[in-house]
Amino acid sequence: MGKFELMALPYAIDALEPVISKQTLEFHHGKHLAGYVNNLNTLLEGSPLAGLPLEEIVCKASGGMLNNAGQILNHNLYFGQYGAPKADNAPTGKLAEAIVRDFGAFEAFKEAFQKGGATLFGSGWVWLSADKDGKLVITQETNAANPIQKGLKPLLTFDVWEHAYYLDYQNRRPDHLAALWQIIDWNVIEKRYE
Repeated sequence: MGKFELMALPYAIDALEPVISKQTLEFHHGKHLAGYVNNLNTLLEGSPLAGLPLEEIVCKASGGMLNNAGQILNHNLYFGQYGAPKADNAPTGKLAEAIVRDFGAFEAFKEAFQKGGATLFGSGWVWLSADKDGKLVITQETNAANPIQKGLKPLLTFDVWEHAYYLDYQNRRPDHLAALWQIIDWNVIEKRYE
């Protein structure tokens, strides 16, 4: 396995507007994520973790290596889960059934997920993950942490680092979180759940 590369966005740079602006994506993907990729490649040179898959590095690394590897994994999942805005955007199939089973209703899940993102102190991520039995759980992960470190399978995430929303929403994190539901590609999340 060679060096890690900056993921290509699976949509046009302006496809998520007005929920996430082209300018925010240019900074968030083109500068922040690119920086993590470059930093990790430098840190891995000569390291016993060089050549391992990203998920393994996240589970085994510490310090700066973990911070950069975790941010790459988190951002790859984050940027890979979106598409053009849709009204009344909601999951279907087995994932929708699991959400109703574990949270009572889709609206109750959305409320709990947004609260998880809005109440996380400082920087980090709110995640929907599945445990080994397929039960859905919401976790708050600080900084570059990822649910795989807890044995969970990450499905959906909202980035609550300020660089994810500040250009578009300033300090209105809850407004940003509420808007993100319009751009989730539920087909991607369903595939992650299977």
